[in-house]
Amino acid sequence: MKPFEPIAPHPPATVSSLYSRSQRRIVLVAAILASSLGFIDGSVVAIALPAIRADLSATLADAQWISNGYMLFLSSLVLLGGAAGDVYGARRVFMAGIALFVATSLVCALAPDAPTLIVMRAAQGFGAALMVPGSLAMIARAYPLTERGQAIGIWAAASSLTTALGPTLGGLLLSFGDEWAWRLIFAINAPIGLLAFFLLWRRVPAAGMRGSRRLDIPGAVLATTGLGFVAWGLTALGLEAGERLASPAFLLAGGGVLLGAFLWWESRAADPMIRLSLFANRAFFGANLYTLLLFLGFNAILFFLPMTVIAGWGRPEWQASLLFAPLSVFIGVLSAPVGRLADRIGARSLLTAGACILACCYAALALTMPLMDLWRVTMPILLFNGLGMALLVSPLSAAVMTAAPDQDSGAASGINNAVARSAGLIAVATFGATAGTIFNSRIVGVPGLETSGFGATLEGAVEAGAVQRFSEATNSAFSAIAYSAAVLCLLAAGVAWLTQPRRTTL
Repeated sequence: MKPFEPIAPHPPATVSSLYSRSQRRIVLVAAILASSLGFIDGSVVAIALPAIRADLSATLADAQWISNGYMLFLSSLVLLGGAAGDVYGARRVFMAGIALFVATSLVCALAPDAPTLIVMRAAQGFGAALMVPGSLAMIARAYPLTERGQAIGIWAAASSLTTALGPTLGGLLLSFGDEWAWRLIFAINAPIGLLAFFLLWRRVPAAGMRGSRRLDIPGAVLATTGLGFVAWGLTALGLEAGERLASPAFLLAGGGVLLGAFLWWESRAADPMIRLSLFANRAFFGANLYTLLLFLGFNAILFFLPMTVIAGWGRPEWQASLLFAPLSVFIGVLSAPVGRLADRIGARSLLTAGACILACCYAALALTMPLMDLWRVTMPILLFNGLGMALLVSPLSAAVMTAAPDQDSGAASGINNAVARSAGLIAVATFGATAGTIFNSRIVGVPGLETSGFGATLEGAVEAGAVQRFSEATNSAFSAIAYSAAVLCLLAAGVAWLTQPRRTTL
């Protein structure tokens, strides 16, 4: 196959014939519940980080690794999770991931200090790596190709509606509960996960083994260590020289070598986690490049905006939690019809339009940060964030799954999830260094701010002038992040327009 040679359209999945219509609905409900775990976890943890930092005396670097520990193992091992679904059956692996995610979530809720929480978040990421690709793979195998886009749209819409109250309830707990209330955001995963597990166990039949293919353990080790070194190096860029355990240049170079070794191994392994030949498909390659660029920007906003509003503006957590409401509402209302539209006209126009809307939204956020007007300025801008994501979520998932043959549906889902999660990992590490550097440069010599950091709440008596400088420094740091996110989304729009196939037949 020549580079970017399109893969011929494949027939409807034969596996779908194993599922009755009622069983397909159960698969869809279980996938929705499991996906809700990841959404609640990601959004509420971002809101809870100031409270976690205060309760556990955690630094900005600790906060980054509370997020990155999870994303590191999810982004690197989700490839293995997708392949495991192809080998052992998506249902088995999906259920194992749910069980591990629930168990480690409960341990996170009991963490006594920041290092313990970081380790448990990493273990939680391992569980999510088995669970996340199974969600779309189960849908792809349960539904025939002609119904798949609509099913994915329903999954995206219902997942969003199911989890819309998560950040709001979490914000209320954090605002009006005791200092340990952040622990409940991890405990809430248990009842949701257990219900999904029960539905799959009792109502969905197990498929047989897919063959004698072996899991690519060396590839998983190389991917995890390579991404870990990159994240470590990027995080170290924002630390003072005396706080670094190793040179950022050394860590980044080591990560690059390990990731290069990963690609070399994948091209030669008998049973690789990913078939690199999948990227010869122009649409598949473009969809994943689009995912990387767009989710670099999106995750930067998702992670750093709540800290800016809570720490820099002095807003309570429940107000910051409402920043996610437009995202949930728009995805919930529009994803199903957008999924049907993508089935008719293709993903190209929708992906391009969604990315352009996000770019405008993030540029507007950067321009208006000094106003610190949550309700009249920031919240209306974030309506466009919800609209943009609603236009691209279903088309992006459908584009990835449609571009790959059915026998590689689990691997294709794993690859795209790995790219999206790796983007989040890199965004938090890279822009954390950016935020820390800009923030620190703005507070040099300001009395009362010597020990403060980006995203940390001020404690004790601080003069009004110092509080203003603290807010200005926080806003400046976030504005730089938001401008960068806007540029990344514009690049993603160009990639979608150039790589996704046109479809004019309605």
